[in-house]
Amino acid sequence: MIPQQDQRGPKPTPWLGKATQNAASRLDEYRTFFNTAVRNPKMVGAATPTSAAVAATVAQVVPTTGAPVVVELGPGTGSLSDGIHRRLPEGARHIGIELGKGMVEHLQAHKPWMEIVHGDAGDLQALLDKHGIDRVDAVISSIPWSLLPADAQDHILRQAADALAPQGAFTALTYLSADQTPGGRRFRGRLAQTFDEVLTHTTWRNLPPILHYICRRPLA
Repeated sequence: MIPQQDQRGPKPTPWLGKATQNAASRLDEYRTFFNTAVRNPKMVGAATPTSAAVAATVAQVVPTTGAPVVVELGPGTGSLSDGIHRRLPEGARHIGIELGKGMVEHLQAHKPWMEIVHGDAGDLQALLDKHGIDRVDAVISSIPWSLLPADAQDHILRQAADALAPQGAFTALTYLSADQTPGGRRFRGRLAQTFDEVLTHTTWRNLPPILHYICRRPLA
């Protein structure tokens, strides 16, 4: 007797399906990123999505115990979000405040575990109040600080500082080259006026290299 062929065809390879999904998600991330960058470069303020090395460095300020609240300002396509999410314990809240509509839709589709808020970082305090949040353990910012005018820098920084818990941390990213622009130097000065501790770290494994500011203990 000749055995009948399985009409259902070969079974899919599980790892291949996951790899294909990851590749499709990454492709969609780049597509969304570049579409937004072309339409509104000041909203993005970056040449490419940040690397996994940058995400790993940023995530170091994220608490791994308790029920922390972490806020991302301008998560964009979520280049940093996965690294943050992996460190967060059960019961934590991960909130992304994003202005770009296309970015919001991308995050809602690909980062279902993150609370996505379509809003402006300049309305940070009001948005936190609306979502019942009075203290934040980490504020992680990817917004283009060097492109913001002085009053906008002050306005957002003060709200972020006021929202931090006593042991909380504020982290901001900028291109290493942007730190030497007038807007970049002004931002560095604002950080020194706002926080008691301002540390810097450079991730060279990113093109262009990324400068991290890690700030703690807001000044009165």
